[in-house]
Amino acid sequence: MKNSAITPENARSKLTVLSLWLPILAMTIVIVASNVAVMVPINDWLTWGAFTYPFVFLVTDLTNRAVGPQGARKVAWVGLVFAVVLSVYFANWQIALASGTAFISAQLLDISLFNRLRAMSWWKAPLIGSIAASVVDTGIFFFIAFYGSDMNWLMLASGDLMVKWAMAAALLLPYRLLLPRVAAIAQRTATPAV
Repeated sequence: MKNSAITPENARSKLTVLSLWLPILAMTIVIVASNVAVMVPINDWLTWGAFTYPFVFLVTDLTNRAVGPQGARKVAWVGLVFAVVLSVYFANWQIALASGTAFISAQLLDISLFNRLRAMSWWKAPLIGSIAASVVDTGIFFFIAFYGSDMNWLMLASGDLMVKWAMAAALLLPYRLLLPRVAAIAQRTATPAV
């Protein structure tokens, strides 16, 4: 008898952009909102984007857990395209360029680390992946977005990174609470049509 267990390996063959519409939409919304929010400083060392952007790691990690790294990469690349186009309109070209470059670099790192650590305790893969990817994202983004401006981008990047790390820990709760729902989505994605 054939094994009918749903795993990221057998779910991945069914992945289409259409089947991943919800995480792609969520990714796009979070990136665009963050690109607008990063232009609004709270004080000399922090912008509102630090509070919204970590949700991209939540979306990626849940997708990776449900359907594996191939699906998570597809969500990252498609979400990136939509978000950059919209960010040029809602933010500006420099923010869009910085965001796109930093985002895809960080997402590919997060997906890779998550996948390597997926067999560990439920919280280690999303936390370690998000913390490491936040360093890459923050460094690339703030350098491209604000280099040469009158903003103290090193101070902003430092404050941003501290909040992203705190958010990575705080987002473990919704990650854990959403795992059963994600498992159900993975089940529907991998189940052959009758």
